[in-house]
Amino acid sequence: MIQLIAFLGNYGKEYERTRHNVAWLFEDSLPFKNKFSWQNKYKAEFAAVDYEDFARWLKDAGLIKERSDGSLPVPEDAPKKLYFMKPLTYMNLSGEAIGEAARFFKIPSSDVLVVHDEIELPIGTVSFKWSGGLGGHNGLRSTKAAFGTADFYRLRFGVGKPADGNVADYVLGSFTPDEQIILSQVFAASNELFAKALTYSDPQKLLQGWSKKKVMA
Repeated sequence: MIQLIAFLGNYGKEYERTRHNVAWLFEDSLPFKNKFSWQNKYKAEFAAVDYEDFARWLKDAGLIKERSDGSLPVPEDAPKKLYFMKPLTYMNLSGEAIGEAARFFKIPSSDVLVVHDEIELPIGTVSFKWSGGLGGHNGLRSTKAAFGTADFYRLRFGVGKPADGNVADYVLGSFTPDEQIILSQVFAASNELFAKALTYSDPQKLLQGWSKKKVMA
């Protein structure tokens, strides 16, 4: 099961609403965002959450339902804790933070979920992916270098491609007002996927249905 969730982005006011920080925007949209107790650890903003507490957050948000006996649908192999992080290394060195936390808690790459922007997908699209290519994404490249493998899960939010081909300026640019409206609806629809990814014993079951899901036109 997934144990470590890394939201990729760049630290600093000037980057807050940029396309490269879409993962941080998604984290900020979660209905239980105020329950995280962030600390500065492992070169990141870091939060450790008891798994059963997290399951209750999901239930209270209407993302999972109790069993008929009133218990929470916690898998038998669920970890005791989930670890959430927002690397403060800047995007290109994200793997330094992710790798440090994973090594400390002895979490294999196969139990890691990286949330990030994806220029190869149009805005309005969300994708759940396992391993594979990095698409030129420096945050993913750094994460692969930290683990020595690309075998980790990715939750990808489409941000589209720049018309002029200047990727660096594009991803460091802010979303337009229309794009922000689309994003808010994409995030709401993605809460279900996020909940399932962290409560399924085998997240691979989600790959086909969420490989490239167009949430908004």
